[in-house]
Amino acid sequence: MTHNHSDAGLVARVENLSKSYGSGTNTVTALDDVSIGLRQGQFTAIMGPSGSGKSTLMHIMAGLDTASSGRAWLGSTEITGLADAELTVLRRRRVGFVFQAFNLVPTLDVRANIRLPFELDGRRPSADETAWTERLIDSLGLRDRLTHRPHELSGGQQQRVAIARALAARPDLVFADEPTGNLDSRTSREVLSLLAAASTEYGQGIAMVTHDPIAASYADRILFLADGRVVEERERSTAEEISTFMLGIEVTA
Repeated sequence: MTHNHSDAGLVARVENLSKSYGSGTNTVTALDDVSIGLRQGQFTAIMGPSGSGKSTLMHIMAGLDTASSGRAWLGSTEITGLADAELTVLRRRRVGFVFQAFNLVPTLDVRANIRLPFELDGRRPSADETAWTERLIDSLGLRDRLTHRPHELSGGQQQRVAIARALAARPDLVFADEPTGNLDSRTSREVLSLLAAASTEYGQGIAMVTHDPIAASYADRILFLADGRVVEERERSTAEEISTFMLGIEVTA
């Protein structure tokens, strides 16, 4: 199998990806011929107006949804047309998720929820992973909540548990969909700093869908989507620069 040099270090990529829903006159095109790669150790923000295809792109890259046409890879494994069982194992090993629906296990306490990725993989965390997990617990202010079950937590606390769980096992790739959505500004900064640390210190690829220019200013690069296409890609930018560009897209859309 030949790899050209540009594929090296990619934790996920899609080529000529299109996705449409419905048929005939009711067809809605969510993604239109998108090709992008996510690198190891790179924190990418994906931005764009509502309905631009941001979440669809993330779901297909994570193997949670299938494309109408085009190809997708997780690491060097092509996931286009991969059987569900194989895909489940691959996702569990390689991908962490921070989605709006937290999917915490209601019968497990906070610590057990955070440890779940290790349990599912049938292994114990290494000393290094344990130290990182403890750092997540402290940074996210969960130390005094470890024995609580999800129903005993506020929405913001549940979200912080989901973030700790996604980052604990240091998967190659973390997908975060509006991870700061219902958090206060101090906690938002903590979460964004942890995502940045996961990419710089542990070489994880992070992809974050957000509409928040401040959140996007933490990322190494920013992809702007509009009408299912990537219309712009930028290196690290300030919140002001991002806001200005977003306003420009909204006006022309």
